[in-house]
Amino acid sequence: MESYLQIENLHKAFGDSILFDGFDLNIGEGEHVGLIARNGAGKTTLLNIIAGREDYQSGQITFRRDIRIDYLVQNPSYPAGTTVLEACFSGDSPALRAIREYESAVADNNPERMQTAMNHMDASGGWDFESKAKQILSQLHIEDFNQPLEELSGGQVKRVALAEALINEPDLLILDEPTNHLDMEITLWLEEYLTNSRLTLLMVTHDRYLLDRVCNRIVEIDDCRAYSYSGNYSYYLEKRQERLDAAASQLESDRNLYRRELDWMRRQPQARATKARSRKDAFYELEQRIRTRRDEGSVQLDVKAAYIGKKIFEVRHLDKFYGDYTILRDFNYTFNRYEKLGIAGENGAGKSTFLRMLMGEEQPDGGEIDLGTTVRFGYYSQQGITFDENAKVIDVVSDIAEHIILNDGRSKSASQFLQYFLFPPATQQKFVSKLSGGEKRRLYLCTILMQNPNFLILDEPTNDLDIMTLQVLEEYLAGYNGCLIVVSHDRYFMDKVADHLLVFEGNGKIKDFPGSYSQYIEWRTLKKEMEAEERAAAATKQAATPKQPRKTTDRPQKLTFKEKKELENLETEMEQLNTEKRTLEEALNSGTLDNKTLTENSIRVSEIMELLEEKELRWLELSEKEQ
Repeated sequence: MESYLQIENLHKAFGDSILFDGFDLNIGEGEHVGLIARNGAGKTTLLNIIAGREDYQSGQITFRRDIRIDYLVQNPSYPAGTTVLEACFSGDSPALRAIREYESAVADNNPERMQTAMNHMDASGGWDFESKAKQILSQLHIEDFNQPLEELSGGQVKRVALAEALINEPDLLILDEPTNHLDMEITLWLEEYLTNSRLTLLMVTHDRYLLDRVCNRIVEIDDCRAYSYSGNYSYYLEKRQERLDAAASQLESDRNLYRRELDWMRRQPQARATKARSRKDAFYELEQRIRTRRDEGSVQLDVKAAYIGKKIFEVRHLDKFYGDYTILRDFNYTFNRYEKLGIAGENGAGKSTFLRMLMGEEQPDGGEIDLGTTVRFGYYSQQGITFDENAKVIDVVSDIAEHIILNDGRSKSASQFLQYFLFPPATQQKFVSKLSGGEKRRLYLCTILMQNPNFLILDEPTNDLDIMTLQVLEEYLAGYNGCLIVVSHDRYFMDKVADHLLVFEGNGKIKDFPGSYSQYIEWRTLKKEMEAEERAAAATKQAATPKQPRKTTDRPQKLTFKEKKELENLETEMEQLNTEKRTLEEALNSGTLDNKTLTENSIRVSEIMELLEEKELRWLELSEKEQ
């Protein structure tokens, strides 16, 4: 396998903060490499260094000769006045060079140059470049090819930049969080495209399904170095844990040895110092190794949720319109205590608008939202909050509260609480302007949870949070003693935290789906396939007998009366089972049950999960018929 990129002994530091020290990385032709690290560990910095956008103190970076690289940054920008199609034509691929050569030859009216340029157009596929660009843009839901980019949202501009990168077909494609602001359909398309692509890929993403299905190698930045795992994300998790276990075992062994050697050093007579010089040298080396070795740190979420009453909120006949577009029409919903709801749907379908109405930040055009008196919201929005860039991290938290109550009733100071979120004392004295984008989002999450909300609303929380923080957040939300609404396109995250979904399908249509995000995608894909088969069968039948009057198919398209009643009963039964399951899990987590009751409750939870699976399958079967 030919080497496309070789990084040797890279050193990069910002003042006293060292990002890379003795960092080595090799990427070979055809590899799909996923890059993982904590926020602030240097993922984006490394990509910028590789792309030549940032310098470094020492080391060597070697590319294969004449390699073409394309880099999708997190927040791309273009010159004012650039249209969508012009942005896609701004690259430097062989096809684009041939197009420019041909246009120049035509402008000069030089037949000899025109013939040479046409040969280059034939060889590079330049004639088909525009149609290919439009096809990929359409897949990314960009339809107005002549629209100026300044009229688009940040997410739409990123999709245009993604299209440009894919159209250019570079030898090495570098992607920094490509799925941020992408809805489910586009993410699935990108996953399929990258899986089947021959591109050599280096990608930073928090989307663990994308890492699992696209990447054949995972590289983790940890302690300033690279740890490489030849396999997908699932394999990486297994092998990483083995490495951490081995490191912890070695650290414990070193500490035991250090205690023995320290005792020996204290008892060693000064007069015999020269006789044991080698043992002393070994002791000092061991001492330095233990000091520089660090235990694996992780964000700790142990925040107490305030008491919440039985009444949460009730939505009655809610309407919301933007011009001729309907967000909600006569929408009714009663939110239950301890419910964990996921909201899914394409961008622009109204998910964030619904959250803002719930928070009172935007008014409906009709209907009402009746909130319970004990509800205390914690709202993590896409936009976040604007911190004072000149404030120190510790001051941001101290201005909200000097002390924070944890789940077990203990009180922590602002400084102690920040350490739970991986902001050590030295980092707490940093100015906000010095934090990475991911660190700012982690600080934002910290400022929300420290206020002890009993109803969390998380709007795209996975953007810019590292995978390690997401894993801890998922565990926290699974045992969260409050209510939750989460909007996310991250399938893995939604599968972990949401009991069921409200799917905003557009133009005011909302579907209550009693299953996980992955189950919804599977059901939606199956439904589309069935509809396509039915259309194809109908077209074939019509073509075969064009003069025959159209007959009603033998297959029933609507539910019978009995099936309708069964569907209604299933929805009620599933709701009751979910309520019983939440009650049992709450009791199991209380720590107050005797052994007999604990065993009985555990058995019943298993029974409920089996029943729910059976009923959900039947619900899906009937729901497909209903459509």
